Amino acid sequence: MGEDAASGAAAKGPLPSGAADSGAADSVAAVARLPSAPDVPTVDEAGAPGLYISVWYGLWVPKGTPRNVTAKLNAAAVDAMADPTVRSRMATLGLEIPPRDQQSPEALGSLQRAEIQKWWPIIKAANIAGE
Repeated sequence: MGEDAASGAAAKGPLPSGAADSGAADSVAAVARLPSAPDVPTVDEAGAPGLYISVWYGLWVPKGTPRNVTAKLNAAAVDAMADPTVRSRMATLGLEIPPRDQQSPEALGSLQRAEIQKWWPIIKAANIAGE
């Protein structure tokens, strides 16, 4: 098992109990304030505009997986994310379910490409390498 090179809270993650009230959270690295901590400013409001960091999840299949199998897996995931119990639990965890139009393999691929384009120059400039 590897080691963590860095750590931090997810932009959409829950804050520790009372953190928003105690001043423990200076800002959130997100475009908008978190529903779970509406009094905690965004990084833009705190003076570090554009410093957005988020955690996102996706399901991948091996290259060459038949499209009908991928479509069936995607439909099951979309159905699960539409379930009120799942939505409630995700909200409790501070996780936001993306809008339906962003719950497709194509949308996930676009998000992944955008994240690589955003972070790869930073990784290269800092000489960060996997072990």
